[in-house]
Amino acid sequence: MTVSHAPIEPSSRNKKLFCFGFGYTAGFLAERLMAYDWKIAGTTTSPEKRDFLRKSGIDAWLFDQMHSIPDPFTTFSDVTHILLSVPPGAGGDPVYNAHGTDLAALKNLEWIGYLSTTAVYGNQNGNWVDEKTPPAPSSRRGSHRLKAEEQWQSLCLHEGFPLHIFRLSGIYGPNRSAIDSVRSGTAQCIDKPGHFFNRIHVEDIVQVLIASMNKPHPGSIYNLADDMPSSSHEVIRFACNLIGIEPPPLVPFDQAEIAPIVRSFYEDNKRIHNDLIKDELGVQLTYPDYHSGLKACFEVEQETSALLKLTTENSAPD
Repeated sequence: MTVSHAPIEPSSRNKKLFCFGFGYTAGFLAERLMAYDWKIAGTTTSPEKRDFLRKSGIDAWLFDQMHSIPDPFTTFSDVTHILLSVPPGAGGDPVYNAHGTDLAALKNLEWIGYLSTTAVYGNQNGNWVDEKTPPAPSSRRGSHRLKAEEQWQSLCLHEGFPLHIFRLSGIYGPNRSAIDSVRSGTAQCIDKPGHFFNRIHVEDIVQVLIASMNKPHPGSIYNLADDMPSSSHEVIRFACNLIGIEPPPLVPFDQAEIAPIVRSFYEDNKRIHNDLIKDELGVQLTYPDYHSGLKACFEVEQETSALLKLTTENSAPD
């Protein structure tokens, strides 16, 4: 896969990252850091995934409303970096509620990243927003995220907590993109004139996080978004053309049969400025638009398919 420039790499080795919520983004970040001799730990809600992560060299723990981290003093003692990505609820961030005091007491912490969402800006009627735009969430999801941000910011203000907040647009990447929704038959081309979405490729999220780890600015807030806000149906049509499938028909928004959670995404309409990650952290997006990002996802899909075919052929009996 050809890119115009090399992504930002870690400037330190032999650190330890603890990921509360070892999900899609954490997996990509861990892979990059482990190549630099970082130790990785994290949490999941699934015993099966915990066992899988441990077999992969990751010190995994169960964490949810019923399970907190046992003996946090020992578990967190050598942690230098923390990634927070557990979804909040009405009571705020469950990690803050269970372990905020424990984390604030750690002496070796160099960096904490909280993965939030641009939903905290609410509906801006298609206008551009940046990190100085006052949050005004118009959805329950955005309100919960803003409450969690405020909880962690209170530690940053009063305890010297090295917090960095990353407000993410729609995350996509290999096995989690418009290509996958098209192949599964769930994609719709919904027409809502004048409506915009930003998105961000997972590999660009990872390089922003690494750039921030390299140059910490505690208290900072960063928008993570591509350079090309666009309608959702443009993305679906591009994905269809890329893989040679006829796009689904264009359906007016008020006639579309969509789940309430999906409909809530359409209630917010804004375009996201991403200048700060470029100016302060020196990031050049590897995938600045959905064209390059989806093409990269398609290349990964083709490479995986070719490798699977080769493996199958080599393992076939003579």
